Amino acid sequence: MAAPAPALKKVLKPVHLWAIAVGLVISGEYFGWNYGWGIAGTMGLLIATLIVTVFYIVFIFSFTELTAAIPHAGGTFAYAYKALGPIGGMIAGYATLVEFLLAPPAIAFALGSYVHFLYPAIPALTTGIVCFVVFTLINLLGIKESAVFTLVVTLLAVAELLLFMGIVAPAFSMNNFMQHAMPAGWPGVFAAIPFAIWFYLAIEGVAMAAEEVEQPQQTIPRGYIYGIFTLVVLALGVMIFTGGITDWRRLSNIDYPLPEAIGIVLGKQNNLTKLFAGIGLFGLIASFHSIIVGYSRQIFALARSGYLPVYLAGVNKKFRTPHRALLAGGGIGIIALCAGSTDKAIIIAALGAIVLYIISMISLFILRRKEPDLERPFKVPFYPWFPLIALLLAILCLIAIVWYNWLLSVLFFAGLLVAGFIFVLTGRWRKSSQVVSI
Repeated sequence: MAAPAPALKKVLKPVHLWAIAVGLVISGEYFGWNYGWGIAGTMGLLIATLIVTVFYIVFIFSFTELTAAIPHAGGTFAYAYKALGPIGGMIAGYATLVEFLLAPPAIAFALGSYVHFLYPAIPALTTGIVCFVVFTLINLLGIKESAVFTLVVTLLAVAELLLFMGIVAPAFSMNNFMQHAMPAGWPGVFAAIPFAIWFYLAIEGVAMAAEEVEQPQQTIPRGYIYGIFTLVVLALGVMIFTGGITDWRRLSNIDYPLPEAIGIVLGKQNNLTKLFAGIGLFGLIASFHSIIVGYSRQIFALARSGYLPVYLAGVNKKFRTPHRALLAGGGIGIIALCAGSTDKAIIIAALGAIVLYIISMISLFILRRKEPDLERPFKVPFYPWFPLIALLLAILCLIAIVWYNWLLSVLFFAGLLVAGFIFVLTGRWRKSSQVVSI
């Protein structure tokens, strides 16, 4: 009798999933969103964020049904494969990789900017490259953050954001917030959507931990719902309070808006200002490290399933880590860090996320019809309205991103076409249908 295949240990509770959900995303509260001010103004970005917030709330309730029904480390790749077949899995895998490979360079540059704020002699780009090297090496050696470490770092980052709001709130002025509130009108609102998405981008990465969850029927919904609620409060609070302390144009084109805002309120030489910037590194590190773990496992899973060269599915014999996937992802990240800019990386990552969300909702509808007897421990409330609203808002976001970023969109979809062409030409779609087990 053959020995059973090794399974992942089920140890995660709701508080751990909450920490993963918030930890993956929380760097988006520290930087990146403020570039939306430069496009839409304070009110324009606020309106865009409210639209995106509604989307993420209905999306998370819908996505949770898929995660609980198909607790697979491949996440959306697994749902799309089950609903749409190998080609659907390829599209989902491509979108996931774009999102998770392009988000780390943006975070790395923000880490460099925070260090540069503390120590002006150190260039931001240098720190960003060092971060990729260090955290790739840490993962190569098999040293990864535990659920407890993730929880502690996330709690620290959340506490810091609450402290930030408490410090700057007394300096808030509605006159400052409403100055040049919508300089580009409604077109600016839609142009700012990628930066509103950045507040929540990557929360769906929780699905990659689904196989390690205790009592997934109760745990996954709680972790997702607690996580999205926390992020909504933090996103709106940070954005609104920061926009009212000074002329927001001073903060709209930098990668360290929160330390700069504290410096405006308390003075740059104030010890609390420097302490805030130092602690803020932990929030960025939590997201950076978590997403590196995510993209390395996604590359490994896709390669193992025949969607990428099998070479990338190699595992180090000594440390039992996907070393080739880690090195490949780190190399791509460093190239993107050197060649691009934070705002462009955010836009392309948002494109990947939106395509991912669209194919997830399509998969949900198809699986409801195709496999009505599939065990669904959690069912989305108000079906079909929640997933339908999520799908329509995702399509609206996609149209807005493409309309205002056509060149980056051409690059994104050209990459998808090339990936699809290679996938079909090499016959990998046939091989993947034999090796993927869902």
